[in-house]
Amino acid sequence: MGFVLALLAGASTVGICYGVLLCRGEARLPPDLAVALEVGSTRTTAVGSAVDRLGMRYAPLVLRMMGEKRVAKVRRRIDRAGNPGGLTVDRYAARRAVYGLLGFGGALVMLLKGQGVLALLLVGFGLFWIEVGIRSAVRERRDAIERTLPDFLDVLAVVVSAGLGFRQALDRVSERYEGPWADELRITLRQMDMGVSRRQAFDELRGRNDSEQVAQFVTALQQGEELGTPIVDTLIEIATDMRRTDAQLARRRAARAVPKATMVITTFMVPGTMILLIAGFLLGSGMDFGSITGD
Repeated sequence: MGFVLALLAGASTVGICYGVLLCRGEARLPPDLAVALEVGSTRTTAVGSAVDRLGMRYAPLVLRMMGEKRVAKVRRRIDRAGNPGGLTVDRYAARRAVYGLLGFGGALVMLLKGQGVLALLLVGFGLFWIEVGIRSAVRERRDAIERTLPDFLDVLAVVVSAGLGFRQALDRVSERYEGPWADELRITLRQMDMGVSRRQAFDELRGRNDSEQVAQFVTALQQGEELGTPIVDTLIEIATDMRRTDAQLARRRAARAVPKATMVITTFMVPGTMILLIAGFLLGSGMDFGSITGD
Protein backbone atom coordinates (compact mmCIF):
# COMPACT_ATOMS: atom_id res chain seq x y z
CA MET A 1 0.00 0.00 0.00
CA GLY A 2 2.88 2.36 0.77
CA PHE A 3 4.32 1.82 -2.69
CA VAL A 4 0.96 2.62 -4.31
CA LEU A 5 0.60 5.82 -2.29
CA ALA A 6 4.12 6.87 -3.21
CA LEU A 7 3.40 6.18 -6.88
CA LEU A 8 0.20 8.22 -6.75
CA ALA A 9 1.99 11.05 -4.97
CA GLY A 10 4.63 11.10 -7.68
CA ALA A 11 1.99 11.11 -10.41
CA SER A 12 0.17 13.96 -8.69
CA THR A 13 3.37 15.96 -8.42
CA VAL A 14 4.02 15.48 -12.12
CA GLY A 15 0.45 16.59 -12.86
CA ILE A 16 0.81 19.75 -10.78
CA CYS A 17 4.12 20.63 -12.45
CA TYR A 18 2.53 20.00 -15.83
CA GLY A 19 -0.35 22.32 -14.89
CA VAL A 20 2.09 25.08 -13.90
CA LEU A 21 3.84 24.75 -17.24
CA LEU A 22 0.50 24.96 -19.03
CA CYS A 23 -0.49 28.07 -17.11
CA ARG A 24 2.80 29.78 -17.95
CA GLY A 25 2.70 28.78 -21.60
CA GLU A 26 1.57 31.61 -23.88
CA ALA A 27 -0.02 29.63 -26.72
CA ARG A 28 -2.40 31.20 -29.22
CA LEU A 29 -5.85 29.77 -29.74
CA PRO A 30 -5.67 27.52 -32.84
CA PRO A 31 -8.11 28.30 -35.70
CA ASP A 32 -9.74 24.87 -35.47
CA LEU A 33 -10.62 25.34 -31.82
CA ALA A 34 -11.70 28.97 -32.33
CA VAL A 35 -14.18 27.93 -34.97
CA ALA A 36 -15.37 25.00 -32.86
CA LEU A 37 -15.97 27.26 -29.86
CA GLU A 38 -17.91 29.85 -31.86
CA VAL A 39 -19.84 27.68 -34.30
CA GLY A 40 -19.84 24.19 -32.82
CA SER A 41 -20.94 25.15 -29.32
CA THR A 42 -24.54 24.36 -30.23
CA ARG A 43 -23.55 20.72 -30.85
CA THR A 44 -22.15 20.13 -27.42
CA THR A 45 -23.44 20.35 -23.88
CA ALA A 46 -23.06 23.37 -21.61
CA VAL A 47 -20.50 21.46 -19.52
CA GLY A 48 -18.53 20.47 -22.60
CA SER A 49 -18.50 24.06 -23.88
CA ALA A 50 -17.30 25.34 -20.50
CA VAL A 51 -14.51 22.73 -20.40
CA ASP A 52 -13.46 23.70 -23.93
CA ARG A 53 -13.21 27.36 -22.99
CA LEU A 54 -11.18 26.57 -19.88
CA GLY A 55 -8.70 24.41 -21.76
CA MET A 56 -8.52 26.21 -25.10
CA ARG A 57 -5.24 28.02 -24.37
CA TYR A 58 -3.55 24.75 -23.39
CA ALA A 59 -4.59 22.78 -26.49
CA PRO A 60 -1.54 23.60 -28.68
CA LEU A 61 0.87 22.58 -25.94
CA VAL A 62 -0.99 19.31 -25.34
CA LEU A 63 -0.89 18.54 -29.06
CA ARG A 64 2.86 19.17 -29.17
CA MET A 65 3.37 16.86 -26.21
CA MET A 66 1.28 14.16 -27.90
CA GLY A 67 3.32 14.14 -31.10
CA GLU A 68 2.24 13.89 -34.72
CA LYS A 69 1.64 10.12 -34.78
CA ARG A 70 -0.59 10.10 -31.74
CA VAL A 71 -2.49 13.16 -32.99
CA ALA A 72 -3.12 11.34 -36.27
CA LYS A 73 -4.48 8.32 -34.38
CA VAL A 74 -6.74 10.55 -32.29
CA ARG A 75 -8.01 12.27 -35.43
CA ARG A 76 -8.92 8.91 -36.97
CA ARG A 77 -10.77 7.85 -33.81
CA ILE A 78 -12.70 11.12 -33.72
CA ASP A 79 -13.63 10.69 -37.39
CA ARG A 80 -14.85 7.17 -36.69
CA ALA A 81 -16.90 8.51 -33.80
CA GLY A 82 -18.52 11.06 -36.11
CA ASN A 83 -17.19 14.12 -34.24
CA PRO A 84 -19.64 13.66 -31.34
CA GLY A 85 -20.79 16.97 -29.90
CA GLY A 86 -18.66 18.91 -32.38
CA LEU A 87 -15.48 17.28 -31.06
CA THR A 88 -12.30 18.17 -32.93
CA VAL A 89 -8.66 17.34 -32.32
CA ASP A 90 -8.11 20.71 -30.64
CA ARG A 91 -11.17 20.27 -28.46
CA TYR A 92 -9.87 16.85 -27.52
CA ALA A 93 -6.57 18.39 -26.44
CA ALA A 94 -8.36 21.11 -24.46
CA ARG A 95 -10.43 18.56 -22.58
CA ARG A 96 -7.41 16.38 -21.90
CA ALA A 97 -5.72 19.38 -20.28
CA VAL A 98 -8.72 20.25 -18.09
CA TYR A 99 -9.54 16.67 -17.09
CA GLY A 100 -5.88 15.96 -16.41
CA LEU A 101 -5.50 18.94 -14.09
CA LEU A 102 -8.75 18.12 -12.30
CA GLY A 103 -7.86 14.43 -11.97
CA PHE A 104 -4.31 14.84 -10.73
CA GLY A 105 -5.17 17.81 -8.52
CA GLY A 106 -8.05 15.90 -6.94
CA ALA A 107 -5.81 12.86 -6.53
CA LEU A 108 -3.27 14.91 -4.62
CA VAL A 109 -5.99 16.19 -2.28
CA MET A 110 -7.27 12.66 -1.70
CA LEU A 111 -3.75 11.44 -0.96
CA LEU A 112 -3.32 14.12 1.66
CA LYS A 113 -6.55 12.89 3.25
CA GLY A 114 -5.38 9.27 3.12
CA GLN A 115 -7.93 8.19 0.47
CA GLY A 116 -5.73 6.12 -1.84
CA VAL A 117 -8.56 4.41 -3.70
CA LEU A 118 -10.31 7.69 -4.50
CA ALA A 119 -7.00 9.16 -5.60
CA LEU A 120 -6.48 6.26 -8.01
CA LEU A 121 -9.98 6.73 -9.40
CA LEU A 122 -9.36 10.43 -9.95
CA VAL A 123 -6.11 9.68 -11.79
CA GLY A 124 -8.03 7.29 -14.03
CA PHE A 125 -10.65 9.99 -14.63
CA GLY A 126 -8.03 12.47 -15.71
CA LEU A 127 -6.35 10.04 -18.07
CA PHE A 128 -9.20 8.11 -19.66
CA TRP A 129 -12.54 9.91 -19.30
CA ILE A 130 -12.53 11.49 -22.74
CA GLU A 131 -11.33 8.20 -24.27
CA VAL A 132 -14.36 6.43 -22.79
CA GLY A 133 -16.68 8.91 -24.50
CA ILE A 134 -14.99 8.47 -27.88
CA ARG A 135 -15.08 4.68 -27.67
CA SER A 136 -18.77 4.76 -26.78
CA ALA A 137 -19.51 7.10 -29.70
CA VAL A 138 -17.58 4.86 -32.12
CA ARG A 139 -19.56 1.81 -31.02
CA GLU A 140 -22.93 3.57 -31.25
CA ARG A 141 -22.13 4.99 -34.68
CA ARG A 142 -20.96 1.62 -35.99
CA ASP A 143 -24.13 -0.09 -34.77
CA ALA A 144 -26.33 2.59 -36.36
CA ILE A 145 -24.55 2.28 -39.71
CA GLU A 146 -24.71 -1.51 -39.72
CA ARG A 147 -28.46 -1.41 -39.00
CA THR A 148 -29.06 1.00 -41.89
CA LEU A 149 -26.75 -0.40 -44.55
CA PRO A 150 -28.65 -3.53 -45.78
CA ASP A 151 -31.94 -1.67 -46.30
CA PHE A 152 -30.08 1.19 -47.95
CA LEU A 153 -28.46 -1.20 -50.43
CA ASP A 154 -31.84 -2.72 -51.31
CA VAL A 155 -33.31 0.71 -52.06
CA LEU A 156 -30.19 1.72 -53.98
CA ALA A 157 -30.42 -1.44 -56.11
CA VAL A 158 -34.06 -0.64 -56.97
CA VAL A 159 -33.20 2.95 -57.95
CA VAL A 160 -30.25 1.84 -60.10
CA SER A 161 -32.36 -0.81 -61.82
CA ALA A 162 -34.90 1.92 -62.66
CA GLY A 163 -32.32 3.53 -64.94
CA LEU A 164 -30.39 6.07 -62.88
CA GLY A 165 -26.61 6.05 -62.84
CA PHE A 166 -24.82 4.93 -59.70
CA ARG A 167 -23.70 8.47 -58.79
CA GLN A 168 -27.18 9.93 -59.25
CA ALA A 169 -28.77 7.00 -57.42
CA LEU A 170 -26.48 7.51 -54.43
CA ASP A 171 -27.44 11.17 -54.28
CA ARG A 172 -31.17 10.46 -54.59
CA VAL A 173 -31.28 7.70 -51.96
CA SER A 174 -29.02 9.48 -49.46
CA GLU A 175 -31.47 12.40 -49.41
CA ARG A 176 -34.15 10.06 -48.03
CA TYR A 177 -32.04 8.81 -45.14
CA GLU A 178 -30.90 10.43 -41.92
CA GLY A 179 -28.18 9.46 -39.48
CA PRO A 180 -24.47 8.65 -39.65
CA TRP A 181 -24.61 6.56 -42.83
CA ALA A 182 -26.36 9.36 -44.75
CA ASP A 183 -23.76 11.81 -43.43
CA GLU A 184 -20.94 9.58 -44.65
CA LEU A 185 -22.49 9.28 -48.09
CA ARG A 186 -22.90 13.04 -48.38
CA ILE A 187 -19.22 13.49 -47.54
CA THR A 188 -18.28 10.91 -50.19
CA LEU A 189 -20.50 12.55 -52.81
CA ARG A 190 -19.06 15.98 -52.00
CA GLN A 191 -15.54 14.60 -52.47
CA MET A 192 -16.47 13.20 -55.87
CA ASP A 193 -17.99 16.55 -56.83
CA MET A 194 -14.65 18.17 -55.98
CA GLY A 195 -12.81 15.89 -58.41
CA VAL A 196 -11.80 12.98 -56.18
CA SER A 197 -12.03 9.64 -57.98
CA ARG A 198 -14.77 7.24 -56.92
CA ARG A 199 -12.25 4.65 -55.77
CA GLN A 200 -10.38 7.11 -53.58
CA ALA A 201 -13.61 8.56 -52.14
CA PHE A 202 -14.86 5.12 -51.14
CA ASP A 203 -11.44 4.17 -49.76
CA GLU A 204 -11.65 7.20 -47.47
CA LEU A 205 -15.22 6.21 -46.57
CA ARG A 206 -13.91 2.83 -45.44
CA GLY A 207 -11.10 4.47 -43.46
CA ARG A 208 -13.50 6.78 -41.61
CA ASN A 209 -15.65 3.94 -40.30
CA ASP A 210 -14.81 1.15 -37.87
CA SER A 211 -17.28 -1.27 -39.44
CA GLU A 212 -16.69 -4.60 -41.15
CA GLN A 213 -19.89 -4.18 -43.16
CA VAL A 214 -18.76 -0.85 -44.59
CA ALA A 215 -15.41 -2.40 -45.51
CA GLN A 216 -17.27 -5.32 -47.11
CA PHE A 217 -19.48 -2.93 -49.06
CA VAL A 218 -16.55 -0.89 -50.41
CA THR A 219 -14.47 -3.95 -51.27
CA ALA A 220 -17.31 -5.72 -53.09
CA LEU A 221 -18.22 -2.54 -54.95
CA GLN A 222 -14.67 -2.03 -56.18
CA GLN A 223 -14.26 -5.68 -57.12
CA GLY A 224 -17.52 -5.61 -59.03
CA GLU A 225 -16.38 -2.51 -60.89
CA GLU A 226 -13.07 -4.16 -61.84
CA LEU A 227 -14.73 -7.40 -63.00
CA GLY A 228 -17.55 -5.65 -64.85
CA THR A 229 -20.31 -7.19 -62.71
CA PRO A 230 -23.68 -5.40 -62.99
CA ILE A 231 -23.98 -2.96 -60.10
CA VAL A 232 -27.52 -4.09 -59.23
CA ASP A 233 -26.44 -7.71 -58.78
CA THR A 234 -23.49 -6.55 -56.68
CA LEU A 235 -25.68 -4.44 -54.38
CA ILE A 236 -28.23 -7.23 -53.86
CA GLU A 237 -25.48 -9.75 -53.13
CA ILE A 238 -23.83 -7.41 -50.61
CA ALA A 239 -27.15 -6.81 -48.80
CA THR A 240 -27.85 -10.56 -48.68
CA ASP A 241 -24.40 -11.31 -47.26
CA MET A 242 -24.80 -8.60 -44.62
CA ARG A 243 -28.14 -9.96 -43.46
CA ARG A 244 -26.67 -13.45 -43.30
CA THR A 245 -23.77 -12.13 -41.22
CA ASP A 246 -26.18 -10.28 -38.90
CA ALA A 247 -28.18 -13.47 -38.39
CA GLN A 248 -25.04 -15.42 -37.52
CA LEU A 249 -23.94 -12.76 -35.05
CA ALA A 250 -27.39 -12.74 -33.46
CA ARG A 251 -27.25 -16.51 -33.00
CA ARG A 252 -23.79 -16.22 -31.43
CA ARG A 253 -24.97 -13.52 -29.04
CA ALA A 254 -27.97 -15.64 -28.09
CA ALA A 255 -25.74 -18.66 -27.52
CA ARG A 256 -23.49 -16.61 -25.23
CA ALA A 257 -26.49 -15.21 -23.35
CA VAL A 258 -27.92 -18.65 -22.44
CA PRO A 259 -25.15 -19.62 -19.95
CA LYS A 260 -25.31 -16.17 -18.36
CA ALA A 261 -29.06 -16.38 -17.92
CA THR A 262 -28.74 -19.90 -16.53
CA MET A 263 -26.15 -18.76 -14.00
CA VAL A 264 -28.37 -15.88 -12.84
CA ILE A 265 -31.38 -18.18 -12.50
CA THR A 266 -29.55 -20.89 -10.56
CA THR A 267 -27.67 -18.42 -8.34
CA PHE A 268 -30.42 -16.01 -7.40
CA MET A 269 -33.90 -16.86 -8.66
CA VAL A 270 -34.10 -20.54 -7.73
CA PRO A 271 -32.86 -20.09 -4.11
CA GLY A 272 -35.09 -17.05 -3.68
CA THR A 273 -38.11 -18.93 -4.99
CA MET A 274 -37.39 -21.90 -2.71
CA ILE A 275 -37.11 -19.61 0.31
CA LEU A 276 -40.45 -17.99 -0.51
CA LEU A 277 -42.15 -21.36 -0.99
CA ILE A 278 -40.80 -22.81 2.24
CA ALA A 279 -41.67 -19.65 4.19
CA GLY A 280 -45.19 -19.64 2.79
CA PHE A 281 -45.64 -23.30 3.59
CA LEU A 282 -44.48 -22.86 7.18
CA LEU A 283 -46.61 -19.79 7.78
CA GLY A 284 -49.67 -21.44 6.25
CA SER A 285 -49.29 -24.61 8.27
CA GLY A 286 -50.04 -22.87 11.55
CA MET A 287 -46.91 -24.28 13.17
CA ASP A 288 -46.12 -23.01 16.67
CA PHE A 289 -42.61 -21.64 16.34
CA GLY A 290 -42.55 -20.83 20.05
CA SER A 291 -42.52 -24.53 20.91
CA ILE A 292 -39.54 -25.01 18.63
CA THR A 293 -37.50 -22.14 20.01
CA GLY A 294 -38.58 -22.79 23.60
CA ASP A 295 -40.13 -19.33 24.09
